[in-house]
Amino acid sequence: MAKRKPTHSADLPRGPQRAADIVAQLMARRGYGRVQSAAIAAEAWQSAAGDRFGRHSRPGGVSRGVLEVFVRNSAVLQEMTFEKKKVLKRLIALLPDEKINDFKFRVGNVD
Repeated sequence: MAKRKPTHSADLPRGPQRAADIVAQLMARRGYGRVQSAAIAAEAWQSAAGDRFGRHSRPGGVSRGVLEVFVRNSAVLQEMTFEKKKVLKRLIALLPDEKINDFKFRVGNVD
């Protein structure tokens, strides 16, 4: 049987908590915020990349301001490299709070 961590009264909230605070904590623990954020980023990516590149690519994660973008093949990767500045400018306008300042293209699954 697994041991339980002892809870100290100092760790427990004092008095009633607001429902909004409880829901926010639950969403953070379960990762729902990341899922919603990923959906928004995917939609913004499709808009910024346009029809030409949107169907052949998908956004990955953001690390230190660099968005990882998965592309269908090396030909698409090469074409997107040529259009990188334009797409980046549009994406920054769509997602100003994300602090994206560069892309890193990688051939991978986009479906």
